[in-house]
Amino acid sequence: MSTVTFTEEFTSTVAAPRLFKALIVDGDNLIPKIAPQALKNIEILEGNGGPGTIKKINFAEGSEFKYMKHKIDVLDEATMTYSYTLIEGDPLMDKLEKVTYETKMEASEDGGTKGKNGSTYYTKPGVEIKEEEIKAGKEKAAGLLKAVEAYLLANPEIYA
Repeated sequence: MSTVTFTEEFTSTVAAPRLFKALIVDGDNLIPKIAPQALKNIEILEGNGGPGTIKKINFAEGSEFKYMKHKIDVLDEATMTYSYTLIEGDPLMDKLEKVTYETKMEASEDGGTKGKNGSTYYTKPGVEIKEEEIKAGKEKAAGLLKAVEAYLLANPEIYA
């Protein structure tokens, strides 16, 4: 098994605690509501929403993927750190054993957010994965971040 790791930084004009709460803490409810073309729903299969929780994310009808399951490794509102492992589902493409993701947000000097996303792809033996194969998923995730940001900017009273 080999690994491929990507790290990227992002910024937002939305305050970090508010963005973290909307995107991470309440994302199971908010994202299907504001992006129904992407996600049908998110179900908790095991746990209470904190570390150790297993979630099933069901993609919208017509999506290239049907579902994925992930396990929360860290959810820390105080440090605005979140990490989880993709353990099952179509996005693994029969090429990956698992994928780990980590997001860290902090307040930027202008009152917004600066953050960092990291992802590590664990390939099955004998499989090579190319950055192009991962790009589409990263673009969809960036699109969800922008959708949440736009929703928060349009609704300043929510998650305040």
